[in-house]
Amino acid sequence: MSLESANVVEVSGLSKRVDNGGEVLTILHEISLSVAAGETLAIVGASGSGKSTLLGLLAGLDLPSSGSVALAGEPLGGLDEDARAMLRGRLLGFVFQSFQLLPSLTALENVMLPLELAGAANARVEAEHWLTRVGLAHRLRHYPKHLSGGEQQRVALARAFAPRPKLVLADEPTGNLDAETGHQIIDLMFAINAERATTLILVTHDDEIAARCGRRLRMHAGWIEALV
Repeated sequence: MSLESANVVEVSGLSKRVDNGGEVLTILHEISLSVAAGETLAIVGASGSGKSTLLGLLAGLDLPSSGSVALAGEPLGGLDEDARAMLRGRLLGFVFQSFQLLPSLTALENVMLPLELAGAANARVEAEHWLTRVGLAHRLRHYPKHLSGGEQQRVALARAFAPRPKLVLADEPTGNLDAETGHQIIDLMFAINAERATTLILVTHDDEIAARCGRRLRMHAGWIEALV
């Protein structure tokens, strides 16, 4: 049963271990943190420090070896894959480094999809609104292959925020973009996030982007090195 919580994310003792050719490799060590509603948190650290692994566990895309994750008071432990997918559909939006748009769908259809899955009666109108919000009113019927990287990431932002999620997770959202386009995307993401008062957790290697978040979680070799 869901419990009311002021924190959108509650993590306790989270560890991830994998079998690496007969040797147990620990990717995450005893991670504990809370993220309040409306907060912005940057996860930073060197490549291989466990940032993306942690993000995947927060989303329920992967399962921890030990410890627990709760989203909006709902524990992920004990949920099967279908139940976790339903929870993601209700609570989460995603922005990926590689955009992850469906190539067979237009920009409009990519944004409509999570709205339709959520049962929105006005999915087309909402999707058009969000694509206009991100500056793509003239690109509604274009397929991803006909969009620039910056335009694809704008579609991804619209798709992430359109269902009005409680939490948006972004994994290196500017990683495949040039510096100028990356700055535009980050400005847009933070502007929309402020408008919606959404909780935002982003993985980034860019200290400038991290500094725009309310808190920063620095990771090293799977441990929390600092949380400020």
